[in-house]
Amino acid sequence: MATPPPCNGAPPEEFTVSDHPAPQPPGPAHRGAPRKTAVAAWIGSALEYYDFFIYGTAAALVFGRVFFPESHPATGTLLALATFGVGYAARPLGAVILGHVGDRFGRKKVLVFTLLLMGASTFLVGCLPGYETIGIAAPILLVTLRLLQGLSAAGEQASANSMSLEHAPAHRRAFFTSWTLSGTQAGQLIATAAFLPVAALPEEALLSWGWRVPFWASVIMVVVGYVIRRRLDETPVFEDAARSGDVVKLPLAVLLRDHWADVLRVVCAALIASVSTIFTVYALTYAVNTVGLERTPMLWVGVAANILAVALIPLWGIAADRYGRKPVFLTGSIGCGILIFPYLWAISIGNWALVFGLGILLFGLVYQAANATWPSFYGEMFTARVRLSGMAIGTQIGFAISGFLPTIAVAIEGADKGAWVRVAVFTAVMCLVNAIAVATARETAKVPTELLGVKGAPARAASGAAG
Repeated sequence: MATPPPCNGAPPEEFTVSDHPAPQPPGPAHRGAPRKTAVAAWIGSALEYYDFFIYGTAAALVFGRVFFPESHPATGTLLALATFGVGYAARPLGAVILGHVGDRFGRKKVLVFTLLLMGASTFLVGCLPGYETIGIAAPILLVTLRLLQGLSAAGEQASANSMSLEHAPAHRRAFFTSWTLSGTQAGQLIATAAFLPVAALPEEALLSWGWRVPFWASVIMVVVGYVIRRRLDETPVFEDAARSGDVVKLPLAVLLRDHWADVLRVVCAALIASVSTIFTVYALTYAVNTVGLERTPMLWVGVAANILAVALIPLWGIAADRYGRKPVFLTGSIGCGILIFPYLWAISIGNWALVFGLGILLFGLVYQAANATWPSFYGEMFTARVRLSGMAIGTQIGFAISGFLPTIAVAIEGADKGAWVRVAVFTAVMCLVNAIAVATARETAKVPTELLGVKGAPARAASGAAG
């Protein structure tokens, strides 16, 4: 069934629900282009996050020796993982800047800009000489380019999710927005797979030129993504707001005045990303550098888990549309908090059957319940006037914390192979914080798109449906 056309922009925050008419029956046609937008979001996010995740793999495997060779091996790994975290530290600033641009001038402009910035930064990382060639300038340049990657990633998911949500029919918002995260996992899958042949190279080739190839390959992907995103249409919601003059000049001021509690809630809920960074980066470096496992099989764990994730994310999105955002999200949160213990234990004892089975279960299945749901859940907390800013700032602060967790994990792990327990407890606490934030949020699955973010909208929607 089609949904009603969006109203001329989201209702001003200072209005109450009583200022708005009751939801009307669906109109004859939906104005958005949900399928086209979802496909473009999937492809663009896959390309964008391929760039972002190859850095994490390289940081775990080679950057310690290429850019910090004079350090003790453990210290070099710690410093390399810290540069990975720097990309997350830049994301809150990028969220403020790109959130303002997206809410003030349009979602599409942010999508195109982020792709170009990420592509250029990634290609240049592959061109950097190592420490032995230019000394301290090498890690400085590496950190600078990682900061630019972080600025780009800050606006990528928020703008893609806003585009998908505002193009989607109301009863399928979780499904269509989930394609952005399916693309993200596909990017992670491609990034991990790109390092499989590289990781099999002899040590000398790997450290000299081999690790650079996946970074250089990003140029092809950026060109493809640019062509696709240039052809996207702006969302009907933003176009209506622009025509009616309902676009706010300072989205950040309105956001912090009227939606500060939801921004804080998204920050806490976004800590679920700690599961991703621990699985993707920490578990890899723990297995290879601490336990002494082979790097190629560990990379295959990520490949297998992400293959399943790409397929399941849209199905979790369907479940979130049918049963609600909170039940599906909490399934992922609580499940990850439990499964992180046996997964890290399996790595510590070097049991490959358990590592593969638990890794796929943790990341390929359970984590994706939360991953598929948050794009709609977070975006639905805000009105269209501040949606991109609210989602970007809230998620990127939470992601910034999560991005440094591999570094913190290595620091608290110590030399003892059994010290993984401390890391598992730390990750489970992050899942608990997320679960509390999600449980205290309002359910938005049945709220009409035009009433999203409006005070009292869930109760009003329910009463309208009952009538």
